[in-house]
Amino acid sequence: MSIFPTRILLATDGSPEAQLAATTAADLHESTDSELHVVYVGESRPTFLAQTEAEPAELEREAQRLLDEQVSRVEEAGGNVKEAHLRLGRADEEIVDLADSLGIGLIVMGSRGRGRIRRALMGSVSDSVVRHAHCPVTIVRE
Repeated sequence: MSIFPTRILLATDGSPEAQLAATTAADLHESTDSELHVVYVGESRPTFLAQTEAEPAELEREAQRLLDEQVSRVEEAGGNVKEAHLRLGRADEEIVDLADSLGIGLIVMGSRGRGRIRRALMGSVSDSVVRHAHCPVTIVRE
């Protein structure tokens, strides 16, 4: 039995920190010969802070475009993505739920490292995933 995970989930949002996490996940995937899954969680409906008032179908198309873009970047970094997953909803809940349902052994994601006040007001996806995930979580920062 190996101590390395057999399935890795890269949770991405397209940010520079997520790019670094993608490179990290691709390296881990190659060195451990694990399956690599990628998830992008889009908004299911426009939020109060959204810049535009987009329709739900438009939000889903944009989320799919961003997911496809991230998968291409992971593959350029040397990763072989077994499956890409598009989810709509709250990012932290969707990431933890998908990891649980796939039997993921490691979640890799980036963190913007927001300040304490902003994190207290808005919350942190990475903090929530670390608290609720059933498996180890690697947070990558610049």
